[in-house]
Amino acid sequence: MADTIPFDQRDGSLWYDGKLVPWKSAQTHVLTHGLHYASSVFEGERIYNGRIYKLKEHTARLFMSAETLGMKIPFTQDEINAACIAAAEVQGIKDGYIRPVVFRGSEMMAVSAQNTKIHVAIACWPWPSYFSPAEKLKGIRLEISKWRRPSAETEPVHAKAAGLYMICTLSKHVAEANGYADAMMLDYRGYVAEATGANIFFVKDGVLHTPIPDCFLNGITRQSVIAIAKGRGVAVIERHIKPEELTDFAECFLTGSAAEVTPVSEIGPYRFKPGPLTETLMTAYADEVRGVTVNA
Repeated sequence: MADTIPFDQRDGSLWYDGKLVPWKSAQTHVLTHGLHYASSVFEGERIYNGRIYKLKEHTARLFMSAETLGMKIPFTQDEINAACIAAAEVQGIKDGYIRPVVFRGSEMMAVSAQNTKIHVAIACWPWPSYFSPAEKLKGIRLEISKWRRPSAETEPVHAKAAGLYMICTLSKHVAEANGYADAMMLDYRGYVAEATGANIFFVKDGVLHTPIPDCFLNGITRQSVIAIAKGRGVAVIERHIKPEELTDFAECFLTGSAAEVTPVSEIGPYRFKPGPLTETLMTAYADEVRGVTVNA
């Protein structure tokens, strides 16, 4: 399978600093600032039937994230949009994943990075569902992480920045070692926040409840699912949710470009059963990203 091939050993090409280059030649120095000081922002995008879903929105967020970290991308948003399309086309991928990344180079090796060059790379590869079809069908199991999402006063929480994912990797590794598919994270106040790479929703009496994204990403898929739900007359309540409230919810699911809409059956001691609203939104989102026109 393609996903067993190390990412630095794949064939084809990717887009790097303004041009397509051989995949295996797209290298940077070990002393790059992005590696040592997390001067890096990125996006995760999906391409379906040859169309990148919400491409412009993802690129706009990439530029916002870079600006938040004080990095000026040396290309326009239109150029990055075209580069994403080119990165998919050169690999011949109609259904897959696209990863644009922006990072500071190796001109300086210190906390200060005023004179570093800003690099941009975009790669595309085949990627099926983030979780296995069998897991999705029955709902995945989440552990509750000991790590918490930080306050907006301590980190640039609304940027899709590489450094903010360190606690996500730690949380997911522990969860997987304990037999879970992923972990749910609380925020610095103890409210429910999100999973390690996806937003979270709950269902009670036909109403959607989801945490306010005031210290984590307001995901593009999250926004899409909220719009789909409201378009079908489903009430959506964005609010702070205490962990003990999870006993009150019947259904739970995650949303994200990689996760799409994934049902959850278990979060620590709490149990859920994938139900009709989750299934409806799974189907509706799948239709939307693939450009299927359906009468609601």
